[in-house]
Amino acid sequence: MRKKILVVDDDQAVLDYLQAKLGVRYDLVVTAAADAALRMVQKENPDLILCDIDMPELDGGDLSALLYGDDKTRYIPLLFLSALVPAKDAKRGEVGGRPAISKSAPIEDLIARIESLMG
Repeated sequence: MRKKILVVDDDQAVLDYLQAKLGVRYDLVVTAAADAALRMVQKENPDLILCDIDMPELDGGDLSALLYGDDKTRYIPLLFLSALVPAKDAKRGEVGGRPAISKSAPIEDLIARIESLMG
């Protein structure tokens, strides 16, 4: 059974790229709005959330805090996808205590990080 990933990013080009690259391996549910992600995570029950940090209104850090504060969603792995993380830190990057990977990291590094978090 394929794992499901909720992808949250306000950049449509990033969403399109991730759908093309990750969609062959995982079932993806995507949204450009972090507030919509809160509703989607309850409905979709993803195995992992891949989330941009710098978004308008509700940013990735806010979304992370809200998810962690809810007993139903706190245990869903969340991986930040951000330009704030250097590409060289693909295997061990963190932002605010959460795992993070650079938007410029090779897709193989992103997949490896996703797999390590989903077990």
